[in-house]
Amino acid sequence: MKVVILAGGFGTRISEESHLKPKPMIEIGGRPVLWHIMKYYSEFGFHDFVICLGYKQYVVKEFFADYFLHTSDVTFDLANNKMEVHNNYSEPWRVTLVDTGLNTMTGGRVRRIRPYVGDEPFMLTYGDGVCNVNLDALVRFHESHGKIATITTVNIEQQKGVLDIGPDNIIHSFREKSTMDGAVINGGFMVVNSEIFDYLKDDTTVFEREPMQQLAEKEQLMSFYHEGFWQCMDTQREMKKLEALWQSGAAPWKIWK
Repeated sequence: MKVVILAGGFGTRISEESHLKPKPMIEIGGRPVLWHIMKYYSEFGFHDFVICLGYKQYVVKEFFADYFLHTSDVTFDLANNKMEVHNNYSEPWRVTLVDTGLNTMTGGRVRRIRPYVGDEPFMLTYGDGVCNVNLDALVRFHESHGKIATITTVNIEQQKGVLDIGPDNIIHSFREKSTMDGAVINGGFMVVNSEIFDYLKDDTTVFEREPMQQLAEKEQLMSFYHEGFWQCMDTQREMKKLEALWQSGAAPWKIWK
């Protein structure tokens, strides 16, 4: 199953860092948060990534084009125009980097990568959040209920898209955040079937608005509730929190050796 990662936004809420690079390329422990997300998926056997790019996309493309330079010791023989990579480790990844437009909304970005995922179900997440959700259990749950979409839901004080979830785990409504909210929210880490493309009209489609609302109205949107660790990186404070967890050696999302 392919993993689609939304990594094309402007990251205006963390502009202190994102004016230089896309938010998914902001570093935690010396590596982009995008890398952390991919490492996490890879530990569950998901190695095929489609990354939706937009703002400063060249930074992401250059990172993967020069991956060995970022992860290995290198000797440059300038006289002979040669490069020798030492102790290199190759990730088992296949990475497709797609220009989904500078000003395209999230739903429009997903719509643009359809040629790369075909008619198969795929995983979908944001390029700025980490967690320790059991991805195998998430996929099994999605396959068990037969609905179009499953989203990982978490309950924290931050305000994101707000969900009304019934006892049967069917999501009955999906709406934008409110300052009064403190409810279960959309944490990303989704699994969707190809029918999702029927709900994505054009580049102006915001995935978290009409598509989610329509799926909820049709009882085609399911909640996979996650009680463990989840953290997005919208602000400097959240970035520093993730960095502190990484430096402590107890980052909950670091499940690889």
